[in-house]
Amino acid sequence: MNKVCYQINLQQGFGGGEIYTRFFSHALQQLGWQVTLFVHRNAGFWRKLDMPGVSLVPVGSYEEIHGHLPTERSLFITHSPTIGRLARTLASKHVLAGFAHMPLYNRNPEPFRPYHLIFAVSGHVIDSLRAAGIDSYYAEPLYGVADLTRPAMEQATAIRAASVYEWDTRKVRDRLLSHLYPAWFALKPAEYFKKRKGLTLGIVSRLTPIKQFPLMFDILAPVIRQFPDVKLEIFGSGGYASVRDLRNGLKPIANQVRWWGHQNNMNAIYPQLDFLLTGLPEKEALGLNVIEAQACGTPVLAVNAPPFTETVVEGETGYFFTDPRQDDGRDLARLLGKLRSADEIFPDPRRATSHLERFSLAQFSQRVERAMNAASRLLEVTPCS
Repeated sequence: MNKVCYQINLQQGFGGGEIYTRFFSHALQQLGWQVTLFVHRNAGFWRKLDMPGVSLVPVGSYEEIHGHLPTERSLFITHSPTIGRLARTLASKHVLAGFAHMPLYNRNPEPFRPYHLIFAVSGHVIDSLRAAGIDSYYAEPLYGVADLTRPAMEQATAIRAASVYEWDTRKVRDRLLSHLYPAWFALKPAEYFKKRKGLTLGIVSRLTPIKQFPLMFDILAPVIRQFPDVKLEIFGSGGYASVRDLRNGLKPIANQVRWWGHQNNMNAIYPQLDFLLTGLPEKEALGLNVIEAQACGTPVLAVNAPPFTETVVEGETGYFFTDPRQDDGRDLARLLGKLRSADEIFPDPRRATSHLERFSLAQFSQRVERAMNAASRLLEVTPCS
């Protein structure tokens, strides 16, 4: 059997799914697979990534992929289940596999129905597939790795404030602001990060609805306000509404918060934080930022629930706190009081070597090899219709 794999990722924004696609492609190549990746022609970041040997095919829509399909029966792996009529074509003539990068709770499971095999990035996602009545999932979670590289730009050690907005040019408001805001931002004096006194918590993430940051801080901002020496640094960008809602949630502690926008130099950011702070759990699939932070020696504060219970070890790589929707943030207040003690020694995740090894490229490659063996067996036995 020829080891040829076609991947599809037409996302136009660069986020965790695109980082995952990159190191998944790298693992495939290490295992001897020839990789072709269909990307959106407007997603220029793919050409800036270090992906030697991956054949990029830019298209404008899923429909355009029909004109590029191979005549021989092949393996296709998607990074979003919603691929329209292409799903029926691929499922009838090829083997259609795909990644579930999001849990299915409160999501429509129907796009996954045509798939022969579904790879999930965590046990939390597998549980959501099972709860939705999807039984074509691969039973082993394909946990990601701490890939701290970003599009090929200068990896400066200095952290300079950048725009916090990602513009959706399909909207008239965003099209207008995408011209006005950068011009205004360019006139501002450059601002560079310097760690402040006190306990530094950091958000390192795209500011997307799945993180539920506005809801979380509606509850937690009044709690954090009790501790003026607790600082919050936000590294990431998001849509206009996401940023607006988060700003509103953070109003009680606005003087304790700084915004740094989208950043590429992850290796410079994580060591400057005392703790990475996660969002709320149930819509989160895995949390690559949690894995990245621990690899850099930065412990994590996370809600005591999946998927964070799969990626954080209490007392060794971070601490859990009760979901603030259950206790109005009292457990986090207790934890912050403890962490502000001069005698408190923070955990160093790098000492949890066996835990971190689970998220190494070597173990990821082993998981990918087992998963691809399962996909190959389907390629051999699944009849064409």
